[in-house]
Amino acid sequence: QPCTDARYLQPRPSAASYDPMAAAGSNMARSNPDLRKRIAELTLAVAEREGIAPAQVPAELVTQSGGGLDPHLSPPAAQVQVARVAKARGIDIATVERVVARHIEAPQFGVLGQPRVNVLQLNLALDALAR
Repeated sequence: QPCTDARYLQPRPSAASYDPMAAAGSNMARSNPDLRKRIAELTLAVAEREGIAPAQVPAELVTQSGGGLDPHLSPPAAQVQVARVAKARGIDIATVERVVARHIEAPQFGVLGQPRVNVLQLNLALDALAR
């Protein structure tokens, strides 16, 4: 789900504009100058948005998943967004951190993949705090 409001965690970029009927990667090779330029520009934009150094921007915040629709981020990619989300919502950082921690999913079957956070479910949980 695309999110532009500062109150929400941002997902990975989508090569399919978040359209499930057009799910696909960008098909650009790592050596493609256009891909490198896009990643560099996104890295600077994310760093500015989150108030962090470009070197601290997790890769999945500037790269697309293979299918272009991955709803998950790593816990570190969620964590770099916590201060912005807390400020925009007018709540303390510790509250957002607790919600993020509750939404960390373990690797599938305990061994496949890495810990991850479903951005949509996390954003819905943050919205529920206001109720």
